[in-house]
Amino acid sequence: MSGSQPGAAKGALAGIRVLDLSRVLAGPWAGQILGDLGADVIKVERPGRGDDTRSWGPPYLNDDRGEATSESAYYLSANRNKQSVTIDITKPDGQRLLKDLVAESDVLLENFKVGGLKRYGLDYESLAAINPRLIYCSITGFGQDGPYAERPGYDFLIQGMGGLMSITGHPDGEPGGGPVKAGVALTDITTGLYAAIAVLAAVNHRHQSGEGQHIDMALLDVQVATLANQAMNFLTSGTAPGRMGNAHPNIVPYQTFPAADGDIIVTIGNDDQFARFCDVAGRPDWASDARYATNAARVANRDTLIPALRQTTVMRTSEEWLRLLEQAGVPGGPVNTIEQVFENPQVRHRGLRIDLSHPLKARLGLVGSPLRLSASPVRYASAPPLLGEHTERVLADLLGLDADHVAQLKADGVI
Repeated sequence: MSGSQPGAAKGALAGIRVLDLSRVLAGPWAGQILGDLGADVIKVERPGRGDDTRSWGPPYLNDDRGEATSESAYYLSANRNKQSVTIDITKPDGQRLLKDLVAESDVLLENFKVGGLKRYGLDYESLAAINPRLIYCSITGFGQDGPYAERPGYDFLIQGMGGLMSITGHPDGEPGGGPVKAGVALTDITTGLYAAIAVLAAVNHRHQSGEGQHIDMALLDVQVATLANQAMNFLTSGTAPGRMGNAHPNIVPYQTFPAADGDIIVTIGNDDQFARFCDVAGRPDWASDARYATNAARVANRDTLIPALRQTTVMRTSEEWLRLLEQAGVPGGPVNTIEQVFENPQVRHRGLRIDLSHPLKARLGLVGSPLRLSASPVRYASAPPLLGEHTERVLADLLGLDADHVAQLKADGVI
């Protein structure tokens, strides 16, 4: 079905049309990934209000005259490569419009409460009857079933409930100790990633079977799944890991260390790297010391090794350390501010800042996609849209509605 946005180079998902009914971050993040890969993504929003994050500021975008607009930085982070269509799905005419769009689409993303769309006849069963090939992805806090299914779920809440905050931050009793959330809505982001993966799997299944399906994504499920080695540390040992600050539970040394002018990160992954580090540090004896010669020994004896390392690293500047570590082939790096991140030569080389033309600003800076495909590269067809920017065009092009019909829908408050 469908093609890419007008004027856009075709990407890997050219020919796939996505209706993005989601708001905030997890669903929009999935939609943005699919749009970056070439899908035609139509963001369906409430007339007059739109995605909740449009008002999540400051900061807001400054236009070319330096004046603040109503476009929040938060909204801009997750909605490029989409067309915005405003439809009031609480009205019967709005429901008919959406069903007509479903008939012309491949994927639907939504993050309403469980059963929230059924009252409007927009649940999976109702829409699959219209389009059996539809891939319908629901994103909720706790999933479509279970004792918590009816609860609202937000990233911060799930980071705590899903165990992430029990292993993030300094231990209780230390200065600054206690649970800490990640500095971005990490559970939303990872749920968006898993949702995009699930959609692609469902697209391939449809190639084989001709059938669509319902995808049930839950933030809690994703958070528990992404505990990764920390979850396995518990399942293997029966002992729940705790907060260790910047230290690693399974690898030593693998954390921040103080230099003379700030902190550096040392991430030693094997015994050969540790031996080279010891040479650089002027303590080759550590590499042959039975307490530190192997990673298992270093983990067991971190209480004596780490203080000794800290007394050593503080004697040189971060620039000196990073130069010496690189020469020795020992992984290390700085603790950058976000400003420094975008000044980094590798980040610049990889094009992780992009600039797109926006209706309110000639050059809008955005974060680029990390996906690198040699034959079907990511495309940047359009900046995040204004609310309802494409309503008339989409309804005319996809549904064949004439100007009079569109004007009546406007007058009735449907769009």
